[in-house]
Amino acid sequence: MVLNQFTLRSFLLRALKKIVLTCFITSLFVIPTVQAKKQYTFKFATLVPANTAWMKEIERWADQIYKESDGRLKFKIYPGGVMGDEPDVLRKIRSHQLQGAFFTGYGIGRIYSSARVLEMPFLFRNTDESDYVRDKLMPEIEAGFRYKGFELLGWPEIGSIHFFSKKPINSLQELKQRRIWLWQGDPVGEAFAKASGVSPVPLSIIDVYAQLTAKHGSIDTVYNSAFGALTMQWHTKLSYASNLSMTNAIGALVVSNRFFKKLPDDLKKLLKSTGKQAGKTINEVTRRDNKQSISLLKESGIQFSWDWNEQEKQQMLTIRDKAANSLIQSDYISKKMFTRTKTLLEEFRAINRPQRQETAL
Repeated sequence: MVLNQFTLRSFLLRALKKIVLTCFITSLFVIPTVQAKKQYTFKFATLVPANTAWMKEIERWADQIYKESDGRLKFKIYPGGVMGDEPDVLRKIRSHQLQGAFFTGYGIGRIYSSARVLEMPFLFRNTDESDYVRDKLMPEIEAGFRYKGFELLGWPEIGSIHFFSKKPINSLQELKQRRIWLWQGDPVGEAFAKASGVSPVPLSIIDVYAQLTAKHGSIDTVYNSAFGALTMQWHTKLSYASNLSMTNAIGALVVSNRFFKKLPDDLKKLLKSTGKQAGKTINEVTRRDNKQSISLLKESGIQFSWDWNEQEKQQMLTIRDKAANSLIQSDYISKKMFTRTKTLLEEFRAINRPQRQETAL
């Protein structure tokens, strides 16, 4: 049958209407699907070196989030200080170049400084005490981070902090004679140096290895966890270490509120729940690997010494109280937070006094 021009035009118009209607109906289903698949990239920086147990746990956390979000939330990780020291990382988060980080106490202090009461030197006798106080304080700490523009995801430890040196350290007097590194701009380190009469050398953590390596380097003594000294290769330039730990250093997995608030509710919950577990797992790894690292350091030739006598212990506690008072006066650590910490510590000791078994930090 031959179609005239009018019939052909009508046929084409009907066909075109069907195509348009089909496309419209399809779009009603396709558009929500595209929106649901919107992808978010979490740019995350840390000083933790690549190929370490800590870094592997962060990578496992990133893989878990990617899988459980069906690819909607993925990490881009910058390990080993490639984004700079912690103040550099914080500036890059605030300027939108990064969205989060694994900070040590130093970086935490630049967000919510009162949280550093948890790593006040010579305050806790063991990890049972610090765990108890931390858990009780955590709601206040999370609120403090949120007020400062960050969401706290996890709370991993750095571990027990020791002095490491090229020269023997057997007393506070010998320590005063050393060229001790101070993490540049750290109020806690500055307060303790002043209280103890030590004259430290301020440097970025990024510069420590180079100065230890240099023939006429500016420092001969540093502080770190045993695991940290190993992974950052500082131990290769040092010969001695202190038996006694100054504190159990803290850490935090954080994300900027600006990025966090953009996420759909299900991704917020996923990031929070998995971040909390990642922090706990890193804690377990830290406590295990720090013990193993002390053995490895001894095998590498590091000599551990300096066990305090009662007089030195009292001297250190006096230094601690003087430094704490300075930090409270400057409001770096709020008086309210310090008082609450001591109250919780006394509470724990009263409950556990009959059966407490002290374990070194």
